[in-house]
Amino acid sequence: MRMKTMVSWFYLMFLPLLVLATVQEGKVSEKALQSLSKEARESLLEAKIGPLSSVPVPPNNPQTKEKVELGRLLYFDKRLSADKTISCATCHDPKFNWAEAEATSTGIRNQKGDRNSPTILNSAFYHAFFWDGRAGSLEEQALGPVQNPIEMGNDLKTMVATIDGIAGYKPLFSAAFGDGKVNPERVAQAIASFERTVVTGPSPLDEFLMGKTTALTPQQKRGLELFLTKGNCVSCHHGPFLTSQDYMPTNLQGDEGRAKVTKNLSDKGLFRIPTLRNVGLTGPYFHNGAVTSLDEAVFLRANNMRLQEYKGKGTPDPSSLVLNETEVKDVAAFLKALNGKMPAIFEPKQFPQ
Repeated sequence: MRMKTMVSWFYLMFLPLLVLATVQEGKVSEKALQSLSKEARESLLEAKIGPLSSVPVPPNNPQTKEKVELGRLLYFDKRLSADKTISCATCHDPKFNWAEAEATSTGIRNQKGDRNSPTILNSAFYHAFFWDGRAGSLEEQALGPVQNPIEMGNDLKTMVATIDGIAGYKPLFSAAFGDGKVNPERVAQAIASFERTVVTGPSPLDEFLMGKTTALTPQQKRGLELFLTKGNCVSCHHGPFLTSQDYMPTNLQGDEGRAKVTKNLSDKGLFRIPTLRNVGLTGPYFHNGAVTSLDEAVFLRANNMRLQEYKGKGTPDPSSLVLNETEVKDVAAFLKALNGKMPAIFEPKQFPQ
């Protein structure tokens, strides 16, 4: 049956959360600053950590509720894949905080990829996409998995023909773009517009920074102090989005990383530094999902340790560590204070026919 063109009740659910999630970046409250040590206070201000600003939207793809609703349907629609078994949501699943529970992704014909799917949460704030930064926008990213032979395994011409042949999509494209024409650019723009609504509300850290100092537990506050000072985590994770958006080595072997894109040997083994927002919800960790425990991920990164060394040698000499195991647990507890309120967005119960 043809799906009626209408504004979904879903907007009434997610728009209030979108407003919460786009608290304007402002000054850290004096109350929060005074609850920190002098060294941590100075580090926090220098790192410019604060609430997220409004979601950036490119001028050539303005947000409309009609485009977002179309993108929501396309995001969950498995008919975009070659064998009609894989959708964007297969690897970026709201049930798993818009990421996946597996170490690496499984595509059509049960083919196993070699990289972990990052969460879509707050992805609109990235400057580059995929672990190697090969896409410069959400629009460009949206079509990558469609064409990847071991992900959705389709080509754009066939994908467009499939969507164009579904009568129920015609009024939705007309509502979003002014006419019913289907092309790759419009599919990408709709999916990207939807993904820009997948944002989280303020986290306990944001509440702390805005003056509610009880938003962090004593352990989380200890972890924040370590994060800002001894651990020097802010060298890579700073600003409201808690990432420099640069590329760094993970000390995990077997993947050329950024060099696959740039063809520069100096980029071998480098990967995009991910945001730490919602990191407590989006394991497994690193580009290949090699680590399932947040504590272990913090231990490895804080101490610049290779996974194989950590696994092979047992407990290291505490004197050689930047952060010991107790301090790591405190930092990991703090990182869980970066989990924001989830947007109330749901999988469609029916799709255009």
